[in-house]
Amino acid sequence: MPKKTLKNISEIRRYFHTNQDPIYFVSATNFNLLGLDEWTKNFKYICYMDCFDGRHPNVLVPSEMPHDEFQSIEDINNYLLQHKEVVDYVKARGGKPKFVFLMFDETTEKLVKELGGEVWFPKAKMRQNMDNKIETVRIGNKAGVPSVPNALSVVESYEQLREVCKENNLGDDLVLQSAFGDSGHTTFFIKSEADFRKHEHEIVGEGEIKIMKRIDCRGSAIEGCCTSQGTIVGPLMTELVGFKELTPYRGGWCGNEIFATAFPPKARNQARELTFKFGEQLRKEGYRGYFELDFLIDKKTGEIWLGELNPRITGASSMTNHAAFAHADAPLFLFHLLEFSKKPFQFDVDELNARWSDPDMIDSWSQMVIKHTDDNVDIITHAPQTGIYKMLPDGQVVYDRFDYHRRAVEGEDEAFFLRISKAGDYRYEGADLGILVTRGRSMTKNFQLTDKSRNWIDGIKNAFSARPLPSAQALQDPAFKIM
Repeated sequence: MPKKTLKNISEIRRYFHTNQDPIYFVSATNFNLLGLDEWTKNFKYICYMDCFDGRHPNVLVPSEMPHDEFQSIEDINNYLLQHKEVVDYVKARGGKPKFVFLMFDETTEKLVKELGGEVWFPKAKMRQNMDNKIETVRIGNKAGVPSVPNALSVVESYEQLREVCKENNLGDDLVLQSAFGDSGHTTFFIKSEADFRKHEHEIVGEGEIKIMKRIDCRGSAIEGCCTSQGTIVGPLMTELVGFKELTPYRGGWCGNEIFATAFPPKARNQARELTFKFGEQLRKEGYRGYFELDFLIDKKTGEIWLGELNPRITGASSMTNHAAFAHADAPLFLFHLLEFSKKPFQFDVDELNARWSDPDMIDSWSQMVIKHTDDNVDIITHAPQTGIYKMLPDGQVVYDRFDYHRRAVEGEDEAFFLRISKAGDYRYEGADLGILVTRGRSMTKNFQLTDKSRNWIDGIKNAFSARPLPSAQALQDPAFKIM
């Protein structure tokens, strides 16, 4: 008997509200897909970090088992998938389990298969190829989505770098990126030989490098989803980048804002069109499902340039999936699940994209990812719990009540804090302390942090206590993203 085709948003929503097979998001935390469990029956989170102190009904955090030091989020996921408590939990819940991840590799795919499950994302190998910043430029070129003036070249020395720049008319003020990396770890600003020498060991011998002319720009992020019916496009978000109160990494991502007038209408429309074109090219390359693009918007000319591609959910996904349009229709990630469900569906993607581009469909929210920014290592003795915090008239920040919904934030004097680092954890430069979600903007019109944002950051940081590390102990910064 042929499967019934889903023909509208209402039928798609009903399909997931009555979903039978378990779907698991396995990751360090559930931050990226926060709230998806309320759209999809049998959707559970399996996490390494307990951000909710056991109080979230759909989060499983297995007890700590001995393991090798984690080098990546893939290591965390592979540890979780082999954990007896996780294996027992998945087996006991039965069905044909489906798994989604922020990051995974070929070992993850093998472990999922052993659990009798399916990974609902393109193959790890394909994602790895697409994640290459050099490959992004090539896909963009095919799609007619231009990158900042650049050259792709192996860099052997400063002299050779100068030659490449001369041949390609890139000038002396440069931004270099290696093929893989995140949140500013592998982005280098080079204006002089001294700058080059500082980062030489991270540039020379790293293969092909993206060498860009440096432009004065605003960072922005936009997410999309490649489906059989076409590419669905979310709203254009601002990016918080490199604020020293939030991150020690220059050029490091540290949050987003979503609001209707984030950029002039022309820029918003152009970014949406370019994202659609890029998504259609991804479909031709065989990719399907969720992706995110960073665009760089030139402050002087308003020109829009492709920054990078993330072929997955990202740190901005929580913003996209909680926006007003997501509550009116469905979260973007639901269309990703639909694409992999093999359930036939038909709907007008152009109509959906037009509706989602309406400023009335976007409410104003901001998120700040708060890292430890001091150059020291200590041990946390007290950490603020996840929940709703209030800002008092004098700027002081106090805990108000427990909740795991960001929509519980009632006004701009409240915020939702998702704690990442807990008591007993090491606090080192770059360690993620937590994510703060507020209504309204966190930046001024000139894209600087507001005084209120600084008060929020100080209030949360001051809620942590720590004791010095015994001098004999040392800790290496794990230097990999968990969100």
